[in-house]
Amino acid sequence: MAPIPRVGAFVGGVLVANSAPHLASAVAGHTHLTPVAGRDSSPRVNLVWGLANAVGGLALTRACARTGERRWDRSLLAFEAGAATFAMWMATSEAVLRVNTPARAAG
Repeated sequence: MAPIPRVGAFVGGVLVANSAPHLASAVAGHTHLTPVAGRDSSPRVNLVWGLANAVGGLALTRACARTGERRWDRSLLAFEAGAATFAMWMATSEAVLRVNTPARAAG
């Protein structure tokens, strides 16, 4: 299998993983950082952004899986690696930068 489909599957995994916190914020009615409206993106903006990431990631992954093979083990591994990479990036960046953590009230 060529490396390009694996790269596409990796990016697809990143996009699908990125959709999860945005969709969760939308359902919970919370604000969450998006590139569309910044730090205080409304739940509606997060819903749109989350759906766009999910649809785009799944479409990209599906396109990369069309290689004529019945099994797409390496593309699936690349997809999972993309999702895991995004999860580690978010956990680390949130621990260090606190971008989406609300400030605690002094008390």
